[in-house]
Amino acid sequence: MKQSSVRRIAVLALAGFGLVAAGGFYATRGASGNSGACTLSRQTAERLKPLASGELAALQILDDPAPAPNLVFFADGGAPHKLAEFKGKTVLVNLWATWCIPCRQEMPALDALETTLGNERFEVVAVNIDSRDTAKPQAWLKEVGVKTLAYYADPSGKVFQDLKLVGRGFGLPTTVLVDPQRCEIGTAAGPAEWGSQDGIALVRAALGG
Repeated sequence: MKQSSVRRIAVLALAGFGLVAAGGFYATRGASGNSGACTLSRQTAERLKPLASGELAALQILDDPAPAPNLVFFADGGAPHKLAEFKGKTVLVNLWATWCIPCRQEMPALDALETTLGNERFEVVAVNIDSRDTAKPQAWLKEVGVKTLAYYADPSGKVFQDLKLVGRGFGLPTTVLVDPQRCEIGTAAGPAEWGSQDGIALVRAALGG
């Protein structure tokens, strides 16, 4: 067999392995969603679907909720946190950056939502992914009038890449609604008026109110 033919077969074999591996990844994630880990989450998702409209039309409620990736980010001062630490609480995870123009409007809306509903059962976890001037984001938040949100960041941007691996996080802002079982209920690609009556009503429904 010629060397070129051997090389061609090897390339095709590697390509096939990559497809199998990719298929295995998505099959594993889908299977975890169907194994019962997120059974209760489906009930919540069905309850929220009629409310993902109006100011929250950008929010897509999932038909088959699945466990969210265990994202890692850092609090002000550098203490690491994992999304798993918030289990038992409904969390609205939002990725943003100072160079994201739609984020300038959305961050005050998220701050208003946290001011209205933030408690031991619900939190807006807004994660900044600026990679250069780490002092700029906090100054930017003051500039746009954010007062209540806790400050979380990931200058490495890995949190963004981790969401991309599960088909999320292709632009900013990106928002993921996670229930107390740490199952993803819904996702929004782009901004939404989270502090509006529509936003407050949807989160209250997610909390069972």
